[in-house]
Amino acid sequence: MHAKGQDAATNSLQADDVSQSVLQASEVTLVGGRTLLPDGSLEDACVTLADGRIASVHADEGRPTARRIDLAGRLLLPGIVDLHGDAFEHVLMPRSGVRFPMAVALAEIDRQLVANGITTAFHSLTYSWEPGLRGRDTVVELMAALDRLGHELACQPRVHLRFELHNVDAVDEVAAWLDAGRIDLLSLNDHLEMIVGRLERLDKLAQYAERTGLSIEQYQELAQQVARRGSEVPDGVARVCAAARAADVPIASHDDETPEACAHFHALGARLCEFPCNLETAEAAAATGDSVILGSPNVVRGGSHDARLTAEDAVRAGLCDVLTTDYYYPAPLLAAFQLVAGGVCDFAAAWDLVSGGPARAAGLSDRGMIAVGQRADLLAVDDSVPGVPRVSATWTGGRMVHRTSPEVGG
Repeated sequence: MHAKGQDAATNSLQADDVSQSVLQASEVTLVGGRTLLPDGSLEDACVTLADGRIASVHADEGRPTARRIDLAGRLLLPGIVDLHGDAFEHVLMPRSGVRFPMAVALAEIDRQLVANGITTAFHSLTYSWEPGLRGRDTVVELMAALDRLGHELACQPRVHLRFELHNVDAVDEVAAWLDAGRIDLLSLNDHLEMIVGRLERLDKLAQYAERTGLSIEQYQELAQQVARRGSEVPDGVARVCAAARAADVPIASHDDETPEACAHFHALGARLCEFPCNLETAEAAAATGDSVILGSPNVVRGGSHDARLTAEDAVRAGLCDVLTTDYYYPAPLLAAFQLVAGGVCDFAAAWDLVSGGPARAAGLSDRGMIAVGQRADLLAVDDSVPGVPRVSATWTGGRMVHRTSPEVGG
């Protein structure tokens, strides 16, 4: 990638007003940026936005527009599409037992998302058999808040429901939500075995109990009760998956440990393999044409925090289609540049992992690349400091929703 000189790096994006009678006031043309085009090239193209879409991508002919914004040599990239982000949990409950109002948390999360170049966010709501942070009340409250406030948010919100397979009493409710179009992505999670295996570890047990509001003894008893209902799980999972298929909602399997587990969920309709634990399972998913999803913090940190599959190895082997924020919103931007710096892949391939790849995996054909007719979800990135890319501005639906300089025009 081309690194700009220090003078260009310190320039603010400048908006030059032109006669409002020339074109619609909502139209804006972004000039002077290195634009990532669908063929993977970086070109000095002009991109005109109108009515929330990309109206044209053309050479700079100096033609008048309602507004021109000079990107001063920055990269102009399609917005990041995040299929799995649960960092909002830390904003909603920054300390165990300390909750903030949902509207306050959503507003803060929205600011963090667009500041990191994320223009579409699938909020990963865990619907567990546990009460508290990952229980029904939180899921219902957050979904209701998104219904009520979603149109006011800068980043386009979507619902990724992480359904815990042993939550058998919720099967009918989840199926109804799917039928009603309340869920945009369904993932199949099963953390019970791991939790039961840690019931004798007081440190982990205290951590689990604190997020539920239960005592340690109450949590132990609840986990054991849920485990005793294991025979009900297969039928419940089949019903939820059938409802998702009928609603045309993408299904992801989660934390698959073996190719056999991946094949089992594929038979139920899962076409996304989210966080496979090892290379063999990722290979099995890829062999069936499923999209392999990994976490971008895995790339940034140089490996999995759970000592599982290293994302960089998967990308290098062509076994990763999507990188998500997972638990850290700045990670996708950093990961893409880190993959390029490490010689793992070129910039177009790296950026596709955080934009076009997730858009395709989720069936969103209207975003993920800079082309005429696409949603005007874009970000300008200052890459003048190696290893520290910075989002200078973010547009969603053609509207500038984030900027790092007060001189930037909206």
